[in-house]
Amino acid sequence: MMGALREGVAQYGALYLAVGGFLIGGLFGAVVFATNFCAMGSLSDIHNFGDRRRFRAWVLAATVALMGAQLLQARGWVGLDQSMYLAAPSVNWVGHSLGGLMLGFGMVLAGGCPSRNLARAGGGDVRALLTLVVLGLFAYMTLGGILAPPRAALERATSVALQGRSLGHLASQVIGVAPSAGNLVAAGLVAAGALAYCLADVRFRASPAHISSGIAVGLTVVAGWALTGLAYDDMAARPTPPVSLTYVRPIGDALQWLTLYTAAPMPGFGAASVFGALIGACAVSLTMGRFRISTFSDPGDTLRNLAGAALMGIGGVMALGCTVGQAITGVSTLALGSFLTFAAILAGGFYGLRALERMM
Repeated sequence: MMGALREGVAQYGALYLAVGGFLIGGLFGAVVFATNFCAMGSLSDIHNFGDRRRFRAWVLAATVALMGAQLLQARGWVGLDQSMYLAAPSVNWVGHSLGGLMLGFGMVLAGGCPSRNLARAGGGDVRALLTLVVLGLFAYMTLGGILAPPRAALERATSVALQGRSLGHLASQVIGVAPSAGNLVAAGLVAAGALAYCLADVRFRASPAHISSGIAVGLTVVAGWALTGLAYDDMAARPTPPVSLTYVRPIGDALQWLTLYTAAPMPGFGAASVFGALIGACAVSLTMGRFRISTFSDPGDTLRNLAGAALMGIGGVMALGCTVGQAITGVSTLALGSFLTFAAILAGGFYGLRALERMM
């Protein structure tokens, strides 16, 4: 049955990826706007009030995504080893750490990470919309534009070849079991520790909004893995690797699709999820009566947001993802680089909050 389902989805893969990406992105945008799920906001809550509930929601989202992705892989729905997080033969530790620091610092200047800015733009925030445009531009400049040569040179100079690029592979070597069993063991240990951390806080346990936001965001990532895993066709001329929600390169992809629609009428999963997140957040903001047109407050606000957008675009490409693309989607693959990026984003974010205090 799995083979027939995979064959049916793969036959119309482009259509399934576009429609599914739009719907999954729509759910993600709706949840983020409705629940105020925000990675940068969670660090701000810790820094200013000592409140870790939103941070625990972020960790819970990563935990749900981890358990769901590993179960999908165990059942043969998706091959996580084919994703960008594990397919490369090396780990670019400088890219993950420096890129994560840049993204964490940039999201403070821009008032939110890429996914949060998508939700804000859907709610009428023109600042967030311009931030996304600049972010996408710098992401593409870093991918294949004027900033690509120095980025590629840095990657070549600092990448480290590793036989095992995931915690699952390391676990399988340590306890002497097959890689599939090692993945489940590592996922179980990480998930148990993360859940214990989340549920240790009485205030978090008493906050249905934070718990539901973490679960819902994690499930949208699982849905992305399920869809792109089924649509993967290794016999295609150019197979599309499985992926799930991430919001740095896809924002650039969305801008490119808008300008090259006649050459490629069907958007990919990432670009479609960007449009879906905007529409989903817009729909919820209108339903809740919270749609408001807003813009920059002064020239300083403008410069801070645009500088943050540039840093997120560059850093997100170097780190292969953002607060969702690495800290949730990447972590769900157990990739070592994703955990390194997560830690770097946290460090960059907290440093950015202290720097912003001095600026203000």
